[in-house]
Amino acid sequence: MTENGKILSIQNLSTFFDTELGVAKAVQDVSFEIEKGKTLALVGESGCGKSVTALSIMRLIPTPPGRIESGKIFYREHNILEFSEKQMRGIRGNKIAMIFQEPMTSLNPVYTIGDQIVEAITLHQKKTYEQAWSMAQEMLDKVRIPDPARRMSEYPHLLSGGMRQRVMIAMAISCKPSLLIADEPTTALDVTIQAQILDLLDELQQSENMSILLITHDLGVVAQRADDVAVMYASKIAEKCSCKELFKNPLHPYTQGLLHSLPQLGTRQKRLNTIAGNVPEPLNFPSGCKFHTRCPIGCNDKRCQTAEPELKEVSKDHFAACWYAPGYEK
Repeated sequence: MTENGKILSIQNLSTFFDTELGVAKAVQDVSFEIEKGKTLALVGESGCGKSVTALSIMRLIPTPPGRIESGKIFYREHNILEFSEKQMRGIRGNKIAMIFQEPMTSLNPVYTIGDQIVEAITLHQKKTYEQAWSMAQEMLDKVRIPDPARRMSEYPHLLSGGMRQRVMIAMAISCKPSLLIADEPTTALDVTIQAQILDLLDELQQSENMSILLITHDLGVVAQRADDVAVMYASKIAEKCSCKELFKNPLHPYTQGLLHSLPQLGTRQKRLNTIAGNVPEPLNFPSGCKFHTRCPIGCNDKRCQTAEPELKEVSKDHFAACWYAPGYEK
């Protein structure tokens, strides 16, 4: 059961996929919480399990081959993993909404913008078609789409990428969800449009008192928009704390590597710092700490290579999974 002020609580979530080559452990033992009206950023490189975590919350994992192996997902006081599909349809899009990663392909090309938003409204609210159409037009106006009455009758291919992303946001907030999952909401958009979309999410969060799970690999966005951060690497949470604490005192070598790879104002760097190697495949995770093959400490430490550290609280509300994190109990 969630504590007071917690809109979502994920406890020891594991999501696996059965393949011809074996079991792909995409998400393992993931836990975090989101407070009402706050933003939690889930960050990490591609392939770390961020989107699978989001789809698990929405109960949209394709089964088979995927399955939620274990864990609990509490929305308010209810474990939604125990809900029937009918019960989930009352939650999905209504109480918990999601902006999917690719706006260019997330809208149905054979239906008008208006019809797609109206469908989302009538599915969850007792509104006539005319009422839903009026509400949909208000949503387009709210996300600052010019001439919303005309756009309602247009098809997705007539809109730019930024406009389609705004339509996706309008559809997601049409039922006034208490939790919005934004999976890379600015992918494939230019920098100016990215800033506009993020500002829009901030305004909507304040006006509707929404909680947001922001999935991104852009730490610049995280620094400006998030209240709390969970750093994910190779299916697990590597570090978790407030946004301010993360940038002030990163403890996990992976988090430090991500921050060091950012360009620094006022410096003349010929090349940006990088983290050597790639995220391991979920079918072939290394033994011990999953980051040890890329870690300047772990690549030479036998304990890192053989024993996997658990996520532990190393200081007040600051969690890390590293044998060498200051304050980590060995």
